[in-house]
Amino acid sequence: MHERINESFKAHNDTSRTAFDAYSDQKHKGKAQVSYGFKVALVALDCLFLGLQPVLVHLSKNSKGTYSFHPVAVNFMVELAKTLFALAVLMFTGTGRAGVPMYRSVRSFVVDAHHNRLLAVPAVLYAINNLLKFSMQLFFRPTTTKMLGNLKIFTIALLMRLVMRRTFNVIQWEALFLLVAGITINQLQSCGSAPNPDLHVPLLPAALCTLGTVTVPAAASVYNEFALKKHMDTSVHLQNFFLYFYGAAFNFIFLAATALRQQQPLGEMFQGLSLITYLLIANNAAQGVLSSFFYKFADTILKKYSSTIATIWTALLSFAMFGHELTINFFLGVSIVFVSMHQFFTFGDKGKPGEPRSKMVYSPSLDHIALAATAGGNAGAVAGEGGDIRRPLLPR
Repeated sequence: MHERINESFKAHNDTSRTAFDAYSDQKHKGKAQVSYGFKVALVALDCLFLGLQPVLVHLSKNSKGTYSFHPVAVNFMVELAKTLFALAVLMFTGTGRAGVPMYRSVRSFVVDAHHNRLLAVPAVLYAINNLLKFSMQLFFRPTTTKMLGNLKIFTIALLMRLVMRRTFNVIQWEALFLLVAGITINQLQSCGSAPNPDLHVPLLPAALCTLGTVTVPAAASVYNEFALKKHMDTSVHLQNFFLYFYGAAFNFIFLAATALRQQQPLGEMFQGLSLITYLLIANNAAQGVLSSFFYKFADTILKKYSSTIATIWTALLSFAMFGHELTINFFLGVSIVFVSMHQFFTFGDKGKPGEPRSKMVYSPSLDHIALAATAGGNAGAVAGEGGDIRRPLLPR
């Protein structure tokens, strides 16, 4: 059985690529390249789902200002919903490979699971991050938690440099700094001198939670992108299924452990769900599915900028629906974020003066996936006839 699995897996590996090859291999430019309009649609949908998430969370609170449902159970239901959705898509569109589909054969399921085994790493990291979000609330105020989480932007950039071999020029590093500064300014509540309750938290647990908040979600996002792009020829729907399948398994383990620790039946963990809660689950599941398309056909940096725009959209929705105040910090932060976006996507690495395009490495502009020419390659062929491989995501 093991030999048959290895033989089938070897057939998959014949067409697999490293994540860097997904950017630079001209043979796969047609499969990996996506249009400008597709990325605009990704950002628009991401803003919609992420913008609705805080609104649904706010509406799901009970009269006491707390939640009637258990967050761990909701996390599991989100992963289960994504798994079922991915399975339905696979049954409708196919797995993208020859042979018996994995949902009709145990052997095919094992082969595909082995082929997509790398996706178990971001799945468990995402599950750990879900727990960290609630642990941080035990030690810090929500505003402090958000501002500490902003530091993961730098961790994402460093991991992309190490794992994805992504290069950033000085202006792009400055743009990322401005992004962190803009988000932080937006989240500052006031400049008063009132005592800070965060100064009285236990040092070691707070430090460990902070370290996890900065590193775990960043590692999950970057490694997810790496795993998806390592096999560019594999259907994104098949990859999604196993990512969510692994995620549902890990979240179920955490759910069972939580029920055991609290000494209550597993079924009671699912009590307190309302219509708003189910809408929250559906919204989070849709946002999770959309994220895979970001990581497969764009990258983590674009996803982070998209999430920032969604935060702005959320503030406007909260102002319109709940009368939440739009402060001067909000307008200053939004202005800095848009300056950061302009710098990052417009002033990408243009290569050394006089250097031919055929010797340029992967471009930091996020508007292409397989557009960097290899040595001796034809830059025009990579971009397509009349194409521009250096076109930024945002219009000039």
